[in-house]
Amino acid sequence: MVSGGGRNWRLVRADTDAVPSSVRRFMARARQRRLRAALPWAVGLGVLGVAGLLTWMVYGTSVLGVRDVRIEGTGVLTPLQVQEAAAVPMRKPLARVDVDAVRARVERLAPVDRAVVSRSWPATLVVKVIERQPVAAVPDGKEFRLIDAEGVAYRTVSRRPDGLPVAQLAAPGEGDLNTRSALTVLAALTPQLRTQLMSISVTGPARIWGDDTASVRKAKVATALLSQKGDTIDVSAPDVVTIR
Repeated sequence: MVSGGGRNWRLVRADTDAVPSSVRRFMARARQRRLRAALPWAVGLGVLGVAGLLTWMVYGTSVLGVRDVRIEGTGVLTPLQVQEAAAVPMRKPLARVDVDAVRARVERLAPVDRAVVSRSWPATLVVKVIERQPVAAVPDGKEFRLIDAEGVAYRTVSRRPDGLPVAQLAAPGEGDLNTRSALTVLAALTPQLRTQLMSISVTGPARIWGDDTASVRKAKVATALLSQKGDTIDVSAPDVVTIR
């Protein structure tokens, strides 16, 4: 109640019925418009908040950190050797692991031809190795150096593996001409020749059944003549073969 000028005034709240219905409808529509206008912002802020939280969990915490490094494909190597070469810190956020760097480190291991590194959520890093496969054994004193189809000498063993031909090479390696010639001939051999081959000697690119050109044809000609009498089949000139 307010007193002023000798008169008493009472402040009361008008009943809603005192507001015209058209005004009430206008005000209601205005509120709805404000709510509709604010809704996308509220949703957007909510989405950003959730995305930020998830990003922080994935990249900034150990919630989705590495708990296991799974090694696949080993034969010559042990899983522990590969895991040590991978050098992946446990509990490091899986999303932040540099898979290319891990792959490069694993591929430095001599027996590894290539490696594939992938993430397996929520907490496992998978390292699959493809090891080199020997195609020949090169004598090295009392031991043998194994070389693959690319000429990489990647392992030394005390005895020649069964079924693996001996390659007499002075300096086995990817850049050695004699090594490449020997590998070309070995790759061209037919199954029949391969099972009978014990040793291949290359003292020069032109000192292996003439040279390494037309090796597939020379191998087929030699295979066709295996049943002939003689100890030596000379296919250096496959059109004029001699048997001694």
